[in-house]
Formats: sequence, structure tokens, C-alpha cells
Amino acid sequence: MSSDSRFKEFGLIIKLVIGIAVGIGIGLVANEAVMEVVVTAKYVMGQFIFYTVPLVILAFIAPAITRLGSNANKMLGAGVCLAYFSAAGAATLAAVAGYFIIPHLSIATQVEGLRELPEVVFQLKIPPVMSVMTALVTAILLGVSTIWVKAATFKSILGEFEAIMMQVVSRLIIPVLPFFITATFAGLAYEGSLTHQLPVFIEVIAIVLLGHFIWLSVLYTIAAIVSKRNPLEVIKHYPPVYLTAVGTMSSAATLPVALECAGKSKVLSNDTVEFMVPMGATIHLCGSVLTETFFAMTISMMLYGQLPAVGTIVMFILLFGIFAIGAPGVPGGTVMASLGIVVGVLGFDPAGVALLLAVFALQDSFGTACNVTGDGALTLILEGLFNRNGELEKSRT
Repeated sequence: MSSDSRFKEFGLIIKLVIGIAVGIGIGLVANEAVMEVVVTAKYVMGQFIFYTVPLVILAFIAPAITRLGSNANKMLGAGVCLAYFSAAGAATLAAVAGYFIIPHLSIATQVEGLRELPEVVFQLKIPPVMSVMTALVTAILLGVSTIWVKAATFKSILGEFEAIMMQVVSRLIIPVLPFFITATFAGLAYEGSLTHQLPVFIEVIAIVLLGHFIWLSVLYTIAAIVSKRNPLEVIKHYPPVYLTAVGTMSSAATLPVALECAGKSKVLSNDTVEFMVPMGATIHLCGSVLTETFFAMTISMMLYGQLPAVGTIVMFILLFGIFAIGAPGVPGGTVMASLGIVVGVLGFDPAGVALLLAVFALQDSFGTACNVTGDGALTLILEGLFNRNGELEKSRT
């Protein structure tokens, strides 16, 4: 990678860190009038960012599929299977750890109330043209059907659309993200999440964070074995992605940065990156699944006096992997998508559900960061399965 690219990547990290620090500072000292401005700015920026996400997915996945040719169907199936087994594996790791660790923990049971954020003063609603999952399915159908009918003209159109959205990402979305992160952390600091709620479950959150890094190590080790390539050539580009995910708490909002950073890796091809990274942002939620599984087991012990039976947890994990694939890549998307099995399989009552939602929100950003960082490992695995000899386009330098 060129020195200019390294400087740009490092500069993005600096901006993200500054955004987090400034946001916390604002939230700790701001009054309600200031927070009205901050909340409104965050709302407007969020509307713009989330409006573009389905377009980014459509613009990158569909052309990537057309370039894959005969590998498209196989790669699609492999990508979905990898996302499922990663989520199920992460949940299994959390469950095993839970049975060994949770009985020995002494965790506070009360979560202090939060300070209420002021209402948004000015609402500029920019609804997406379609949902994230609709965009993913549409992109897959367009890409696969274009290959089937050998539609050269439409393939060219998709390529131009990809170039257009790449400019939108680099010129508009990425410059806005540090400000969006600033507003996000200002809200967390103002309402009290960073100063009051975090200590309540600090032990559990620390264990979960350790679990994230263990699972990422497992994924990248598997990726190295399958691809026979150095995973550090992917990992070293991911700090901006991780920090963006921490700030936005959304895989979807982090997608533009993930595409840019993964595209700089020398061991990943453009086609594989532009196929798996957007798909992973939509269906690969290993960190969130790991977190929720461990938290759910902890809450079960706290409220109901016992851990779920092994058979119950096995059923929960098998179903959770499927639900995670369909969960939206937005803040809290995983836990919201899984509430059906939390109630139906684990037997949580409204009090348990409420506590799970509250505690999950405390670390949602770190679960998201694990999700998007894991996407790099899945992309490297696909390289080993479908581009071992470098047939696909090389990554950008």
C-alpha cells in the first residue's frame, strides 16, 4: 500500500478517536439546549447514512456477482453457510463459557435509570428506497440473473452504478461518519450509559469482549489455513472499521469504511471484497450473537435462579444462527430479531426481556465491531475457496 493510502487510513483512525473523545466531553457538560442540537444533528446524519446503505449493498454485491461468473452460486451458498456457522460457533463458545463462568460470578441485579435525551427539534426524514434485506436479495437476484441471460449491457450498467456509489461513499459518507460518531457518544454520555449503567455489568462485559477476540482469532486462524495467506494482511487494515463500528453501533453504517479498508488488503481481491463484505454486514453477526447468548444465560441465572438446560441452549443456538442471518445490521437489530426465541425457547418473561435489551445496549457497539471485523476473515476464507490461484481481480493498491 502506498504511503498516501497509509496516511489516509491513519488519518481516519485519528478522526474517529477524536470524534469519540469530543462526543463524550460534550455529553458530560452539555445542557438540554445543546443536546437538542446534537440529537437533531445525529438524526439528520443518520437518516442520510441509512438511506445510502441499501444502495451501497445493491451497487457492490450485484456487480460483484456478475464478475464471479460460474462461481457466483457456489460463492453465495458458501457465504451464507460461513455466516451461519460463524454465528452458531460464537454462540456455542459463549454457552460453554457461560456454564463454566456464570455460576461463579457475583453480578449486581439493578440497572440504574438513564437520563432522558431531548426530543429531535427538526426531523428530516429520508426513508431508504428499500430495506437492507430487500437490497441484499435484490442484488443477489440481479447479479445471478444477469449471469444466466448473459446481459452484457445490464452488467455494464451495474458496473457504472458501482462506480457512482463508490464516489458517494468516499466523498460523502466517510467524511460524515466522524461527526455522526461524535453525536452518538455525546448522547450516551449525556443519558448516563457511560457513567452509570456500565459498572453494573462490567464483569460480564469484560468476559464478552474477551470472547469476541477469542472468536475473531478462531475465524482468522481458519481463514489462514483455508486461504494459505497471511491474515495479518487483512487485520492490519481493520482498526478504522472496528472504531467506526464502536461509534455507530451498526454494521450497515460501518459498511462504507469496511469496503474501503478491506479493499486495501493485498491478499483480497476486489470481487471477493465487494461480494462478501456487504453481505457480511447484513448477515454475519457473530459478535452480537456471542454477546446475547452469554447475557441471556447470565440474566436467566439472575432472574430465574438457574442456567438454561443444555438441550434448551442447543435449540436456541441452532435457531439463533438462522435468525441472525435475517437480522438487520442496525443498532439492536440482533436482539430485536431474536426476541421470539428468547421468549419461546428460553422462556423469558417481560422483565427478562427488558433487562436483556438494556444490558445488550451497553455493549452493542463492541458486538458490532466484532461482527464487521469477522467479515474480513470470512472474505479471506472465500479467497481460499474460490480464488486460490488469483483468477479474480486483484485488490486495489
